[in-house]
Amino acid sequence: MTNDHCALALCCCSSANDPLSTGESLLPLGPLSWSGHLPAPSMASDTPESLMTLCTDFCLRNLDGTLGYLLDKETLRLHPDIFLPSEICDRLVNEYVELVNTACTFEPHESFFSLFSDPRSTRLTRIHLREDLVQDQDLEAIRKQDLVELYLTNCEKLSAKSLQTLRSFSHTLVSLSLFGCANIFYEEENPGGCEDECLVNPTCQVLVKDFTFEGFSRLRFLNLGRMIDGVPVESLLRPLNSLAALDLSGIQTSDAAFLTQWKDSLVSLVLYNMDLSDDHIRVIVQLHKLRHLDISRDRLSSYYKFKLTRKVLSLFVQKLGNLMSLDISGHMILENCSISKMDEEAGQTSIEPSKSSIMPFRALKRPLQFLGLFETSLCRLTHIPAYKVSGDKNEEQVLNAIEAYTEHRPEITSRAINLLFDIARIERCNQLLRALKLVITALKCHKYDKNIQVTGSAALFYLTNSEYRSEQSVKLRRQVIQVVLNGMESYQEVTVQRNCCLTLCNFSIPEELEFQYRRVNELLLSILNPTRQDESIQRIAVHLCNALVCQVDNDHKEAVGKMGFVVTMLKLIQKKLLDKICDQVMEFSWSALWNITDETPDNCEMFLNFNGMKLFLDCLKEFPEKQELHRNMLGLLGNVAEVKELRPQLMTSQFISVFSNLLESKADGIEVSYNACGVLSHIMFDGPEAWGVCEPQREEVEERMWAAIQSWDINSRRNINYRSFEPILRLLPQGISPVSQHWATWALYNLVSVYPDKYCPLLVREGGMPLLRDVIKMATARQETKEMARKVIEHCSNFKEENMDTSR
Repeated sequence: MTNDHCALALCCCSSANDPLSTGESLLPLGPLSWSGHLPAPSMASDTPESLMTLCTDFCLRNLDGTLGYLLDKETLRLHPDIFLPSEICDRLVNEYVELVNTACTFEPHESFFSLFSDPRSTRLTRIHLREDLVQDQDLEAIRKQDLVELYLTNCEKLSAKSLQTLRSFSHTLVSLSLFGCANIFYEEENPGGCEDECLVNPTCQVLVKDFTFEGFSRLRFLNLGRMIDGVPVESLLRPLNSLAALDLSGIQTSDAAFLTQWKDSLVSLVLYNMDLSDDHIRVIVQLHKLRHLDISRDRLSSYYKFKLTRKVLSLFVQKLGNLMSLDISGHMILENCSISKMDEEAGQTSIEPSKSSIMPFRALKRPLQFLGLFETSLCRLTHIPAYKVSGDKNEEQVLNAIEAYTEHRPEITSRAINLLFDIARIERCNQLLRALKLVITALKCHKYDKNIQVTGSAALFYLTNSEYRSEQSVKLRRQVIQVVLNGMESYQEVTVQRNCCLTLCNFSIPEELEFQYRRVNELLLSILNPTRQDESIQRIAVHLCNALVCQVDNDHKEAVGKMGFVVTMLKLIQKKLLDKICDQVMEFSWSALWNITDETPDNCEMFLNFNGMKLFLDCLKEFPEKQELHRNMLGLLGNVAEVKELRPQLMTSQFISVFSNLLESKADGIEVSYNACGVLSHIMFDGPEAWGVCEPQREEVEERMWAAIQSWDINSRRNINYRSFEPILRLLPQGISPVSQHWATWALYNLVSVYPDKYCPLLVREGGMPLLRDVIKMATARQETKEMARKVIEHCSNFKEENMDTSR
């Protein structure tokens, strides 16, 4: 028997528990380069993963049993009879990086990259590595490969040793990103004199200034974004003759004249957060081949002297005739670049340059493919000559901003997601699937960024609520669950934890969480550690725990019990008892114990072993008027009483007296009295010889049980849920305790009368009908018990006939 109030686990999603994105309120956010735009998400689909995807995932999770073997219990080696082409090798490496960074259950292997050390058996051409996963020895392991494309993003453990390794790829490398690799231009000041930790500590290192890209003759695309201050960019880049794309995000240089050496080849230039001046603008407009120009900035990062003027925008249009993409997000517009409202053309919004609300852009030959206007006043104008605009005016602009800026600009992305949060919360999100996938991508990409995790988890709560459920596939909802659990594991911040718990409440529990059942329970139990004092999180987590054990099989319940579920709930109850507080956490902790002990003797025994009965008595004494609490506690003890081996522990004068007195309780309708009678019915079932107390006497208790049963309304609606009648049915074929038999018969009659659709089929399926017929024939059975048994049989027979009639 379980508590049927599991649905209350979702009541925690009231306005008082709405998720927050950054502490008390949401703060606003910023771009990627044109070449870095994320692909627009496709429609949600439950299409199975491709065979390639499944095989790749399996191999990576079982490396020493598939592709390789362990040479010395640690070092991986590729099997000698395996040859893998570049398509497979690239996928293995890139998927490995993805798993390490987004799947908290995936363990990285120290010597993984050694599998690709020999180009005769493995071929790597295009790989994307990120975060602290990558170290100097990993790049060294693949130095013989002919890499064409190498993206290193935020790999802060790389030192100047990796600069030398890069030379190994100089003859083949076409595209290189060192974005956020802050320490790659540092080397040890005294080689051999520092510990390993010094490799990422500049106080032990000196800046390498003599490295250049000499010999990188094929290099066309280069990203040096967020490089450490002091690196001589001009001399570093001088040997590159034919750069087509250059990203210098966050790098400060007062003299940009060196860029003109690529005026005939450069098609993409990103100068995000560079302190610009008129001199910079004069250089930029000489780069006549540019198709993508990004001079955007983070308006919150620092004071910024440069202001965009109508003259500057006009220069871009006049001098950069090939321009397809322009990003000026975050800039203050010094002069009025827009036309007046009165002069704006009436009618539908237009992207035609001739109708542009931004005056300088009326000279464009064609609409831009992309125009970044996030956190500028221009994004709110009516006619903007671009197919795609990032801004904060509407949902489309906000989603474009998230899409454009996620990979390299989390500070901007979190503010864009913040705006999406407001749209989903206040209005309606019209591009739900795109929004969900973009938020999932951002959360995966920046799992240790507090602002992204807070705003992203808050947005997910609203994007997964019941209003949008029909538009989401099982596959997509599972992705949401996984990224939420990743956030809970990776970031122990209170707001993130609360938002993630609230988001989980939007799912059907336990059904939609079963594929991650153990993991989600472990996370919730860690949240419920009594040393944590955040009441709102505790309340939501207890609700979730209760729902998770409400409708699952016994194997799941036993497994969760062994994880510490029972002990955790008892500790919560003990803490509340010490504080003399009976709140939702207290009541739902007892409810969760009721559910997890249903037909699970091990969990029932655990409850007794950890002083559960003492807590029961103390709660009963401290909170005599709390009806819901009493019902939950008695329901739990009913489960304990069903276990024959444990019943002797209930056979004390104190416990029997308490149960007997509760027979007369009117709390919560008949529930407390009914459950107390159920506990005593199982104890009575063991016979007079098992009655090991002098007071109260067995006959006295028996009389009180008869009186209680006769006082109940047979049509009472119930707050319990029986998954099986087996514990009740075992009380029927016996004559040792007629009152137990009567209680069981009354329970069946009540349930099949009030809930025939659910319980008539269950009673028939579990063989209850023959047992009831035997009761009618038994000499020891009371007449009222026999009469009730007949009514149960008649009720179920009528139900079967009616169902047959309606099915024709």
